Parts: sequence; C-alpha cells; structure tokens
Amino acid sequence: MRKWKGWLLIALAWAAGPVWAQAQGADAQGVDLAPYLRKDGYERIKISPDGKHYAATVPLEDRTVLIIMRRADKKVITKATGVKDSMVADFWWANDERVVIAMAQQLGSRDDTPYRTGELYGLGIGGERAKVLVGYEDDPGLVDTYGNVGNRDYADFIGRMPGDPRSVLIAVSDFSANPQTRVEKLDVYTGRRTVVTIAPVRRADFVADGKGEVRLAEGAGDDNYFKLYYRENDDADWTLVNDQKASGHYESPLGFSADGVTAYLQVSHQQGPDSIVAWNTRSGERKEMLRDPDVDPYSLLRDRDGTLVGAHYMSAGVRSRFFDENSEIALTYRRLERAFSGSAVSITSFAGDGIAMLQIWNDRMQGDYYLYDMKTRNANGVFAQQEWFNPEVMPLTREVTLQARDGTSLRGYLTLPRKAPQQPLPMVVMPHGGPFGIFDRWQFDTDTQLLAEAGYTVLRINYRGSGNYGRTFRVAGAGEWGGTMQDDLTDATRWAVAERIADGERICIYGGSYGGYAALMGVAKEPGLYRCAVGYVGVYDLEAMHRDNSRKARWVRNWSDEWVGQRDGLDARSPTTMANRIKAPVFLAAGGQDQRAPIEHSKKMERALRDAGVPVETLYYSSEGHGFYTEPHRREFYTKLLDFLARNIGGARAKAGAEVQGTQ
Repeated sequence: MRKWKGWLLIALAWAAGPVWAQAQGADAQGVDLAPYLRKDGYERIKISPDGKHYAATVPLEDRTVLIIMRRADKKVITKATGVKDSMVADFWWANDERVVIAMAQQLGSRDDTPYRTGELYGLGIGGERAKVLVGYEDDPGLVDTYGNVGNRDYADFIGRMPGDPRSVLIAVSDFSANPQTRVEKLDVYTGRRTVVTIAPVRRADFVADGKGEVRLAEGAGDDNYFKLYYRENDDADWTLVNDQKASGHYESPLGFSADGVTAYLQVSHQQGPDSIVAWNTRSGERKEMLRDPDVDPYSLLRDRDGTLVGAHYMSAGVRSRFFDENSEIALTYRRLERAFSGSAVSITSFAGDGIAMLQIWNDRMQGDYYLYDMKTRNANGVFAQQEWFNPEVMPLTREVTLQARDGTSLRGYLTLPRKAPQQPLPMVVMPHGGPFGIFDRWQFDTDTQLLAEAGYTVLRINYRGSGNYGRTFRVAGAGEWGGTMQDDLTDATRWAVAERIADGERICIYGGSYGGYAALMGVAKEPGLYRCAVGYVGVYDLEAMHRDNSRKARWVRNWSDEWVGQRDGLDARSPTTMANRIKAPVFLAAGGQDQRAPIEHSKKMERALRDAGVPVETLYYSSEGHGFYTEPHRREFYTKLLDFLARNIGGARAKAGAEVQGTQ
C-alpha cells in the first residue's frame, strides 16, 4: 500500500492494498511500456452531500464515463456511458440522490482543452438511464455534438440553489459566434428551465452568492477585451465594474464571502503575478488578500459551504494560503499538509457531519483519494490512482529558474533519471502545448517519467506566453510563435549544457500540438543544437492555421491576429517553409481525425523534409485524433519514439512486444 509520512492522523487505512511495479530504471531488456499505457480505474471522485455515495469518472480507451457507487460496499449502482470521443467534462451533486453531468468532446489523448458540447444530463442513484436536461431529447445516452449542434442551446453549470434540492443554476447561450448568455434555473428531474437574468455582455460567465443569487458576470465581445459587471440582487440592474480596454487589467470574479457583502476578484497587474482582491460591494473598499511574488493562484480553496477561503500556488511544489490562517478550514489544511508532507492536499468535496474527500498528489504519483473525518481526524484511503507506480522509487522533479537572453526570468521543471551518474546526460527538451495560458506543472507526467526511465534528463520550460506567471509574462508571447518563445527554449537548452546537466552532443526536442511546432522550429532555427526532433500531432503551417481559425468567428480571427500574428507574415515562421535549414532527423506522428492539428500539417511537413533531403520517419493512424487513444497505437508510438531517441542520443529502447504498423 501507499506509504505516508506524518503524525497528525489518528488512523490511516486502505480499502485494498495496491501492487506496485518497481519502476527503478530500464533493465538490459529495455523499458516496459505496460505501466505507462495502463488505464486507471477512476479519475475524479466526489462524495454525495449525505455521504452515502460516490460519483466518479472512469476512463475507457476512447471515452470517459460516469458511475455512481455506494460508499458502504463500493458497488456500482448506475452509470452513464457516451459515444467515441465523449467525455465527462465535470459533474456535481445537485442533492443527495442526483448528479448533474456536463459533457465535452475530447478530440484525442493530447487534447488538453476538450470542446464543451453544452449538454447537461441528470443521473440518479435509482439506476435509471441518464436524463437529457439540456440537449437533444433523442440522444442515445451521453453523446457529443461537435459540428452538429442544430438550433439547441449550450449550457454550463453555475451552482446549486440553497434550500431548493430540485434546482441548480445554469448559464445558457446559443451556438452563434458571439452568443448572448443568460442564467436559468434548471429542474434536475424534469429539465424544466426558468430564465433568471440576461448577461450584460457577450460570452459571459457568472458567479452566484451563497443565497443562489447571480451577482457577477464577466465576458467579452469581438474585440476580446473583458468586462466585469455587478448587481446587488436578482432585482437590481447590472453595473460595470471593470473594462479591461479602459483600465488595462483583468478583473475576474471568483466568489463571495459567507455574508455576501464581499466579492473576491482575481486581478492582473502590469508586472508580476495576479492577486486576489476583496471588494466590499457596499463601501467600494478594496483590499489585497493574497499575492504570491512569483506565481498566479493555481486553484481555489473553499469551505464546506462553498465560500472562498484561499488558494493553492504552484512553483517548487504546491502550497496553500488562506485569508484567515486561524480559521477551522485553514487549520485543517495545515494538519493534513504536515501529515502528507511533500504532497499537495486538495479537498474535492464535503459531506455532512464533517466528512471531506481528499486528493493527495505530488510529482511522483497522480493522486490518492481519502475520506477524512474532520472531527476525529481519521483518514481512510478510498482509491490510489496509478497504484502500480511506487512513488518512493520514481525520480523527483525540481523547479529550475534561469535568465533568457533579454533578461526575462524563466521557470520550469527538471527531472533526472533515478540514481543518475554525476555527469552530463542525454536530455530531451519537452515544450508544452497550448501555448498561451497553458503551463508545465509540478505533477506526475507520464511522458517525463517514461523518458527518465529510459535514461534521459527531461527539461520542461515555461517559455513566455505560458500561464501561472502573470499577465505581462503571458502577453509577452503574443505574436512570438517562432520568435522569443522559441528563443526561451533555446536559452533553457543552452543553460542546461552550461550547468553540465545535459550532454551538449546528445539533446533532442520533443513536443505535442504547439510543442510539436516548437520541436520543428527548434531544429530549424538552431540546426547545431539538437540532434533530433519529434513532432506529435503538431501544427507546422501557421498561415493555414490562421486561415482555418479565421473562418470560425470574428473574435477568433482577431485573437489569431493578436496572438499568432498577421497572416501575411506567418510563412516566415512556419517549419514547412524552413525545411532546408533542418539538419537533424525528424519523427512525425499524427492522426487522420485530428481537428485541432489536421494531419495535413504533418504530411506537408514530411514532404518538405523529404524534398530537402532530411531524414524523416512517420507514424500516421487514420482513425486517431489529437493524440492516440488505443493501446496498440500508443504502444507503437512510444516504441518508435524510444527507438528514434536511442538511435540519435543513446537511451534505452522499449522492451520487445507486439507492434501494429501505422498507415501512411
């Protein structure tokens, strides 16, 4: 079973003892891929308000489903299953016996921002089929509607209605390019809806107070400048609080105090990370409650009644900060953090009588779930994610900081193979996808752990444009595809060589989505720095990407102009036009069903490389999307990836096993 370090918990017990694979490094036969390909039993778990049931998401090969099980014996009593590529975006207990489910379409295993379909379903503990609350009534279960939405509405969950167990608040809009949004009260049994208010701004999100009154709305028009509005109650008019275009900063609503007088806002600054500000809605007084010197709030911390009480911050690890460090919830977190030293602690949900569902995680394990009794301070293990990995023998990940060539401070994460020798090692630079607002995190990362087991140092750097480091750092990436964003990766690579972390003759760059673009740009801009490049479901023709985005909506075209660049200048920053500069071997992998990075990007890149005489290997599957789903296809990809890296920079290969050949 998972070991733990601490003394504050009176009892700690697991319902079942996990069996670990001792992943201490590849043996002479190579890396065993099985632990990295295996699917978990559950992903997210929430306890019902009365504490009698769990709702949990279950990952299948090409979709995610939701189940409800009894807490007493863990027997599954009902489930809701969708079609291929459908996933449960989120779910909420509306009352003791019913869960509201929001659906999305995930277009592949590397789709970090699944497309919310706007469908809501209700699933009860009685074993009946999931009921369509918002969506097509003839849907056969949970389905996706990407590209085929007809005239129906798009809905998302806002919150429960205190004192009304039948109803929840939802945000509803049509599927137009720049929709008007409204708030409705939804009956979770019948699907009957009643309009509460209309948003004063397009593409709006809402925040309600503890009474269930919607009092904050934030949205943007075609110009993509955000506006924040406030109203005193359901009968009051909306008033403008902040206009980003006029003020020069964002103000995003987070929640209210228990008495509803104070609103909490996340506020951006011209320099440095965002702060959390308390705004007295009656007096107008503002007070900065929390601001970290280095990073933005990572996740919000709430009390049992849903009141915002603090935030997590992620840098070298995850740390919590509270508005009132002497509050009961703050003291509870501090006890748990001492008990689970070295790990992040999150309370995912509460049940009556002071029962909390905990998730405990760090850089060496995905996360374990516990039930914690806040009165007795007992914790009982419920489920261990990826229990076949032993965190005590997985390599540590540490935060690194360095200076870019223009003096910009860069942060990221470095993972060395376990028991690495005291000498420079072959290294894989792994830029994240996105790129804007996404960031590499201090958490268990499957690709990082796989590459470390194969003998590579792994560097994940948060280049400018990444999230977590304030608005100025994020905006610094605007229009810098192939520019300073790429220079940051180059500077981080050279830093690792200068620090004798990496062997300068054995470095490869590998990424997915935008990371695939960055990998190909890396070997194009710096032909002598990298020995190979891997582009997985990447985009390589920026002019084509801009053209495709511009067809979707005016605000998307404006975003592309501002954040990617004007279309007439993008060819000069597209790897497809720079193949003659590339000297290193390239491996490309892509899926024929990819709607985020169409396979034609990879095929055009392949043709350009072949025309330039660059060695190129490919793996295409016509049935896959933005990242491969099926186990045989993922096994084939990782087998070829490790073989490609081994031939070019000298790490371990995958253990021999059955392979499935991709199709051109």
